[in-house]
Amino acid sequence: MSTLGTIVVTGGAGFIGSAVVRHVIGATDATVVNVDSLTYAGNLESLADVSDDSRYRFERVDICDFEAVRDVFRRHRPDAVLHLAAESHVDRSIDGPSVFVRTNIVGTYTLLDVSRAYWDDLEPAARSRFRFHHVSTDEVYGSLPAEGLFTEDTPYHPNSPYSASKASSDHLVRAWHQTYGLPVLITNCSNNYGPYQFPEKLIPVIILNAIAGKPLPIYGTGDNVRDWLYVDDHAAALHLVLTHGAAGETYNIGGHVERTNLDVVRSICSLLDELCPDSPFRPHASLISFVTDRLGHDKRYAIDASKIQRELDWKPSETFESGLRKTVGWYLNERVWWERVLSGAYRQMVGESSNGETGQRAV
Repeated sequence: MSTLGTIVVTGGAGFIGSAVVRHVIGATDATVVNVDSLTYAGNLESLADVSDDSRYRFERVDICDFEAVRDVFRRHRPDAVLHLAAESHVDRSIDGPSVFVRTNIVGTYTLLDVSRAYWDDLEPAARSRFRFHHVSTDEVYGSLPAEGLFTEDTPYHPNSPYSASKASSDHLVRAWHQTYGLPVLITNCSNNYGPYQFPEKLIPVIILNAIAGKPLPIYGTGDNVRDWLYVDDHAAALHLVLTHGAAGETYNIGGHVERTNLDVVRSICSLLDELCPDSPFRPHASLISFVTDRLGHDKRYAIDASKIQRELDWKPSETFESGLRKTVGWYLNERVWWERVLSGAYRQMVGESSNGETGQRAV
C-alpha cells in the first residue's frame, strides 16, 4: 500500500501518464489528481476504468499557468508530484519546436516554482514526506555506438529539439534540488509501448496501418536500435521510485531489450499474420516501405537499468515478445478506442474537434 495520501500526476491523460494513474488507483490506496491540459495526445477515454473511482480527480490545467497550478496545490494538498506532462514526439519537435520549449521547459519550471513554495510552507512531517518526481527519457543522452549502455552518469548529448527540451528540464529539476533542497527524483526511460498509445509512435502506427492495408513506412534502412519497455512495467517502476527512491537520485528504467526498427515491424507483421488469418493483407510484411531518414536520427539507444534493480529490486515483468503480443491483441480488440482517436471523436469529450494526423509518419 502506498504511504502517500495524494499524488499529483501531470499528463495523466497521456499514454504513460494514464498507465500510471491506472496503476496507482488499482494497486495502492493513494488519491490521484490528474493534471492535464488535454492537448491532442491527451485522451480521457484511456482512463475509463478508473474515472468513477472515489480516489480519482481530474483538473484540466496547463502546467505553464502558475496561478492554476498553485490553485491545484492549495486545494488538493499533494504529498508528491509525478511529472509526466510533456510534448514527446520527435517528428513534431522538428516541425515545430516552440511548443516543446514551452511545455517541457517552461512548464517544468512552473511546476518546480509552485512545488518549492508549497513545500517550504509544509509542516515538518509533510515536508519530509514530499517528493517531486520528474519523468524523462533516454534520448537526453544522445546516440550510442554499436556497443555500450546509457548509465545514470552518461553525459547529456541531446540531438533533437525534443531531447534538448527534456535535457533542459532535467537540469532544472536537478538545480532545484541542489539550490533549494527540493526533494526530487529523476527517471530516464527507454521507448515505451503498450495499450492506449497515441498512434504517432512506431508500434501503434505499424499495427493500425497494417490492419488497414496501408504502407508501413520505415525511416532509412530500419537499422536504428531502441530499447523497449512495456508501459505497465514502467508505471510500476515510476511508483516504486516515487515511494522508495532516494531524494536527489536519478534512476534509469529500461526493458533490457534491443531491437532494430525493422525487427520490431517484422515482429508485428508476424503477429498479425498469426492473429488475423483472414486478413487480405497477409503477409503483412509485404506492406513495408522505406522512406528518407529523419533529420538527426539517433542510431542506437540502450539503457543500463542495473541501479534500479540493485537498489529498488525492480525488473520488467514482460519480455518484448509477451508485451508485443499483448499490445497487438489489445489494438485488435479495442477498435472503438483507436477508431475514435483516428476520427478525432475522442476530442468531443472536451468540447473540441481535431484530427490527430495519425498513422502517416515514418518510424
